[in-house]
Amino acid sequence: MSTSPMAQAVLHDGWGELILSRPARKNALVGPMVADLQAGLATLLAGGAKAVVLRGAEGVFCSGLDVDAFAEDPAPAWRATWPQDWADWHKTLYRCPAVIICAMEKYAINAGASMALAADLLVAGENSTLLVGEAALGMLAPMNIAWLRLRTTEAVAAQLTLGARRTGAADLLRLGLAYEVVADDQTTARACELAATLGGYRGQALAGIKAALRAGRADGGEAVFDAVQSTGFVSAAPGRVAKT
Repeated sequence: MSTSPMAQAVLHDGWGELILSRPARKNALVGPMVADLQAGLATLLAGGAKAVVLRGAEGVFCSGLDVDAFAEDPAPAWRATWPQDWADWHKTLYRCPAVIICAMEKYAINAGASMALAADLLVAGENSTLLVGEAALGMLAPMNIAWLRLRTTEAVAAQLTLGARRTGAADLLRLGLAYEVVADDQTTARACELAATLGGYRGQALAGIKAALRAGRADGGEAVFDAVQSTGFVSAAPGRVAKT
């Protein structure tokens, strides 16, 4: 097992787990955590993982950005490069040859929602929710917008981004954004079971299928991540989300 303060990469036979590991902050994101996630995924791929379970430690997926860390004065050094570092992480997820399986436990909020939407297969706990709530904070939600443009219709994307309210697991399944909904206490187990199954597939069919699904898109599909950053709202400071 490769361990860092903020992420863990656990390699199994043909698959792995990439674990957000800031449980005291409900796995909220800060700049150094992105570097840990990048390194963890690289470790799993180097070890031959064909499927990767992306999950949070201690029964919570991700509460979004750590607003307290982002608000520190003076600003931490990583704050200046955050928009590009965050976009680069999503590009890494997009081009990843392994199947990304998200185990969405409890909630995926704002920046956390974008990682849930980045998954090729989303396994959601039956009472879990996804919130793209940046509009209520005066922010753009660039990576959420990018993934929704890649994953679904404009109408569905508008519902999630403009409505800025929590979407339950059953609705995510209905909208085609979730692969499977399971009992809350079975979310991680089911995601790992699925990853183990896919990791046992022969050859490189999974990577080939992922590449074929993206074939023909401008810039291999990565252009969307840059396009959403050009609007000028990306560097706005995060804020707390009102209940919806």
